[in-house]
Amino acid sequence: MSAPHPVKPYPIGIPGKPWGAAEKDAWLARQRVKRSYAVEVLARLERLPAQAELFQYGALDYALLGWGTYPLFAVRTRAWNPDRPVVLVTGGVHGYETSGVQGALQWLEHEFHRHTGVINLLVLPCISPWGYETINRWNPDALDPNRQFKQASPAAESALAMACVAANCKRVDVHVDLHETTDTDNSEFGPAKAARDGVALDWNAIPDGFYLVADRERPEPDFQRALIDAVRRVTHIAKPDEHGHIIGAALQQEGVINIAQRSSGLCGGMTDARFVTTTEVYPDSPTATPDQCNEAQVAAVRSAIEYLQAARAARSCGADAQPAQTAAACAQANPGLR
Repeated sequence: MSAPHPVKPYPIGIPGKPWGAAEKDAWLARQRVKRSYAVEVLARLERLPAQAELFQYGALDYALLGWGTYPLFAVRTRAWNPDRPVVLVTGGVHGYETSGVQGALQWLEHEFHRHTGVINLLVLPCISPWGYETINRWNPDALDPNRQFKQASPAAESALAMACVAANCKRVDVHVDLHETTDTDNSEFGPAKAARDGVALDWNAIPDGFYLVADRERPEPDFQRALIDAVRRVTHIAKPDEHGHIIGAALQQEGVINIAQRSSGLCGGMTDARFVTTTEVYPDSPTATPDQCNEAQVAAVRSAIEYLQAARAARSCGADAQPAQTAAACAQANPGLR
């Protein structure tokens, strides 16, 4: 919907006229390094558990644009077994969404080792390191990587992440993509997008609390509900606006909206995983701390894995779809499947 109050024109470009090369150059010239990818991300990847294998899957070379080169790293199960289910965790598609990166790192440090010999794990904790350092939604080409997960992607962040997943995973069973919704979506990134595209600002209220974005083609409402129930123990769940919407999408159940992830070029649409979700933490809430934001991301990943394990155990009992309580009981009786 349109903004309910006057919005100042973005300081670059002419309202109603899409940006050209000069405007994109002017936007890039405004960007500054505000934190260190090497210190805050790469250094933490040196402290992984023994069961984890760290590897480089590519690099972003932005030297010609006046920036540096950013190595890209992923973490996978060292003892990979092709017969086991695969869980993919992605973070930092939008580099400015801090807990998407730090939550992934926290999960790697404290939870990864618990799943040795049970499932295969692939984690890409910071897909957009330039965005992380400059606290930005876009890459230096003024592209949003989370709209570029598609064939012949023009965003190197997206193309390299897709190639990494394809090279390491014949299949993916669960994909959790870690994000945040921040106040700067309305104060900076929304206005910048409208100016870049030469359109009116599509303004939506920022929801106060955690919510999930499911794939409209693979909604799996019981899976989404399990994650919401796990996260509510850490932080509060977002309420819909007066129209029953969250960021313009109709509420499907408490804390869950559905979006067509594949056709939108979203990270969550890059695999055929049955269970897929995008987390959205609200770090600007007066009642949520940075630690809570990180823990909410950890809780979501933990719950997603637990749900997969319970579903597999339930199938072994001859019930492909049954109440979570029954699936959990079956999992208890079949520990080898967890």
